[in-house]
Amino acid sequence: MKITSYKIFDGRNIYSHKKCIRLELDLQGYCDTPSKDIPNFNKRLLESIPELYTHRCGIYEEGGFVKRLEEGTYLAHICEHMIIALQNRLGIDAAYGKAREIRGDMYYDIIQYEYKKTVVEIAKLAVNFINALCSDREFNFDEKFNDVRTIYNEEVMGPSTMAIVNAAKSKEIPVMSMWDSGFYMLGYGKYSKIIEATVVEETSCPYVDLACDKVMTKKILQNQCIPVAAGGIVNTLLEALIQAESITYPVVLKPRYGNHGNGVKVNIKNQKELTEAFSEIRKNYNEIIIEKYYTGKDFRICMIDGKMVAASLRLPPSVVGDGRKTLKELIGELNSDPKRGEEHEKPLTKVKINDNMLNAISRQGFKLHSIIPKGEKVYLRENANLSTGGTAIDYTDKVCRENIEIFERAAASLNLNICGIDVCHEDLAIPLKDKGIIMEVNAGPGIRMHHYPYEGSSRPVGEAIVNMMFKNSPKSIPIVAVTGTNGKTTTTRIIGHTLSCMGYSVGMTTTSGIYVNDKCIHKGDDTGYESAKTVLMNKDVEVAVLETARGGIIRNGLCYDLADVGIVTNISEDHLGLDGINTIEDLANVKSLVLEAVKKDGYSVINGDDPVSLDILNRVKGNPIIFSKDKDNPYLRENIKKGGYGVYINDQSIYVEKDKKIFYVTDIKDIPITLNGALDYNVENALGACSALVGLGVDYCTIAKGLRSFKGDEENNPGRFNVFEVNGGKVVLDYGHNIEGYKAVIRGLKRLPHNRLIGVIGVPGDRMDSNVVEVGRISGNFFDYIVVKEDKEKRGRMTGEIAEILKKGIDESSISNENVTTILDEVSALKAALDMMNPGDIVVVFFEDFDGVRALIKNYIKTEYRDDIPKLG
Repeated sequence: MKITSYKIFDGRNIYSHKKCIRLELDLQGYCDTPSKDIPNFNKRLLESIPELYTHRCGIYEEGGFVKRLEEGTYLAHICEHMIIALQNRLGIDAAYGKAREIRGDMYYDIIQYEYKKTVVEIAKLAVNFINALCSDREFNFDEKFNDVRTIYNEEVMGPSTMAIVNAAKSKEIPVMSMWDSGFYMLGYGKYSKIIEATVVEETSCPYVDLACDKVMTKKILQNQCIPVAAGGIVNTLLEALIQAESITYPVVLKPRYGNHGNGVKVNIKNQKELTEAFSEIRKNYNEIIIEKYYTGKDFRICMIDGKMVAASLRLPPSVVGDGRKTLKELIGELNSDPKRGEEHEKPLTKVKINDNMLNAISRQGFKLHSIIPKGEKVYLRENANLSTGGTAIDYTDKVCRENIEIFERAAASLNLNICGIDVCHEDLAIPLKDKGIIMEVNAGPGIRMHHYPYEGSSRPVGEAIVNMMFKNSPKSIPIVAVTGTNGKTTTTRIIGHTLSCMGYSVGMTTTSGIYVNDKCIHKGDDTGYESAKTVLMNKDVEVAVLETARGGIIRNGLCYDLADVGIVTNISEDHLGLDGINTIEDLANVKSLVLEAVKKDGYSVINGDDPVSLDILNRVKGNPIIFSKDKDNPYLRENIKKGGYGVYINDQSIYVEKDKKIFYVTDIKDIPITLNGALDYNVENALGACSALVGLGVDYCTIAKGLRSFKGDEENNPGRFNVFEVNGGKVVLDYGHNIEGYKAVIRGLKRLPHNRLIGVIGVPGDRMDSNVVEVGRISGNFFDYIVVKEDKEKRGRMTGEIAEILKKGIDESSISNENVTTILDEVSALKAALDMMNPGDIVVVFFEDFDGVRALIKNYIKTEYRDDIPKLG
């Protein structure tokens, strides 16, 4: 078996609403070989991964997967379960997976994941182990898995970050990782907030720097009459010795800039110890502080938004002797506690044997091989940091009011909205006064100790941080996602236009580019994951309207978590035969994701006149809004009956109905993009946009203003049935590129006054041959003259190939061969059509390059776009 490729999905996708990896696997001749037929396979597999005993595998009882193994299951399926089980061993909550055949030996696995690098390495380990089992080779599984664990420990989200992220998710605030950097964005657009562990974007950067400087921190606290340790900075051993005599022993040495207790030497009792400690600390630090050593307990106070939210008593890691075991053995027992893990993977950290430990035990008269007398406690560190193995006991409810006020003043003096205050005192229930001091104030404090105390109550510090961040603002911005086969771009633009008219800064993705506040910041087909991310991360964006195309959904899934409104305009044959999407049902499954990924109180908009869209109505997660050109549409009526919205046409006007109340919106003739009703597909697009705006809570008068002011010109809706007056005739530019798109444009052209109809036709190269032939046939039965052209982007086709397939369809139509010509270059093809145009003719070009064909038209044009299109007779 080998992995031929893999794809990471960071969000909701066509396989699952969870983050997934798709592995493509080549079983290399083992596709028909069940596990029971491979000697020792099942035995060795279960010995190495006993977690598999708990997998149910559709049998609804633990041990279900083992039964599958015994009956004989196949390697791709086994690989899927292995990857899930090994993630679980690391503490990752993953459960979803499936294996599917592509063809022959080729399979794909879909597996839920949490950490990218980790799941990829686990997948490689699983495949390598399967190969070893198939060939009955030796394989040091535990050693290989430890390598994976190392990668996981480097990648795993820290406990402080995780507490904040989980709190945000519990409040339905979306969370986005910023390129796996350790930075996370909570919320989207204007109201988004950035965090790096417990440093948030509102945290004062200058004061963070001040808090990192222990000298400056102490000066500020002293200035505010807050008790701190006597002492100061020393540059030489002599200065240290003089200072020690002045403040009296015992003393503490520590670096001016440091954290996690690194470099700190405590309880230095005399000149000899001070000389040794200074010499050692000088090796790693240039600026050293000497302070009076205070006896007392080590407390950490967590301050959020100027208020104390948690307090902990911190204890250095320690062991108690039993009179038999060596100190090293006792440390091993301590580290075997299931609550302890590497780095930050668990509530407590394993105690490492290093110089800091050896120095600590040496000062107590012990070595690692010492047998510790029964009942004697040995401290393994001279500091109580959790990162070095310390433990914490919740002390929040015991802190007296006088001390709380001191801590509030300390946080305020350093202008830190989040900080951890280190206090030395006998008991925080007693006022500090002369018996206690503040040792340090830490910006970006760890909050693991408060969430996972060794004793006492857990304190929701992460939630307090999230509440502070969003106390004066919404949690995110509204999102509208638009998908479908045709009409996506126009619908997106109408919605964006209306919201812009309301004064919102709209972020919009379309096939023509990315727009923020009506400015194009990137030109191109921007309907995928990265384009949406650009909008969602933009701090100017107050509402996002995202055209969401099939290809982007398949390749990367959705960038956002849940939308306020999801729309499917319609679903028809297009792009079939690509990316494993071979049927209209497959395509509907892709598009349905947009309707499924909607908030519980959001709205899912469906075209009641489109049978394929109605087939996915049962997958809708939000509240359905059904639109139709027929007020008596049965699906629309049923939705209204259930208390939902219906948006429909009656007597050439748009109405919204709900709860037996009917609201007039506007007349069709007053919506410019419909050309007085000639373009029935733009009537549908107007209905879809109206429905989405209803879902957003926009009032009907404002919706009407938006529909009436959105024109079908090159400024408002470029490339979508733009009509130009040229030398007594008309030229229509349209992006129609599939069967339904051609049919819709042709229906509109039939309703416009005309003499001859000249079509400049082409189809993207990635369409099925049968669809290309059908476009040729449709065109040949409608146009008086045809110029066949091709797109510059061939999408895998040879030059001239698409043109030949189009001509096959044309040959099956009613048009005469002498009225058909082929000019592959798009601009040259349009020029030929314009040259043959007479007054009263209409030329339509189904373009690829809007700017190119528009520039040509400008050279011919005498009169620009006009709103006074003749009314239908």
